[in-house]
Amino acid sequence: MIKKPWLIALLVLLVVLVGWAWTGFNGFVGQQENVRNKWAQVETAYQRRVDLVPNLVSTVKGAADFEQSTLTAVTEARTRWLSAGTRTEQLAATQNMESALARLLVTVEAYPELKATEAYRDLMTQLEGTENRIAVARKDYNDAVQLYNVAIRRFPATVLARLFGFAQEKPFESAAGAEVAPTVDFGQ
Repeated sequence: MIKKPWLIALLVLLVVLVGWAWTGFNGFVGQQENVRNKWAQVETAYQRRVDLVPNLVSTVKGAADFEQSTLTAVTEARTRWLSAGTRTEQLAATQNMESALARLLVTVEAYPELKATEAYRDLMTQLEGTENRIAVARKDYNDAVQLYNVAIRRFPATVLARLFGFAQEKPFESAAGAEVAPTVDFGQ
């Protein structure tokens, strides 16, 4: 006969708590690594875009008498992205890149002979494919962030998440005004 049933109950409770903490911690680690992996995919897609920019700028320079400020803005945005260190800096640089590329593409509309060149068409096809990859990578990243953030905020897991220092991740958000197409005025 067991003389101290409360001791057995305490041991069972301790085993359950340790098991819960173990699996919860490992689950959070797995989800956090998934978020990091998805962000790396976003970075890869951004890098592909950045790698295409010099070719695009060279093609545009060679085929059109272009306003230099637009090309300079694209080149500077590329440089900012390459030198960004944190995820926040990368996001800011990416927004600059998107704005500069949008201005470039709107400006190109005034040059039908440029749009007819094979090199430009090839680059635009690659850029379009890259933009699609970026959109998919951003969506996958946001999905991973949502799953992770929900996991660390649900009770009682939130207690464990706070205890081990798991913090919410920030999803990708478009810049204010991103839904408005840029306009280029050629003084006409």
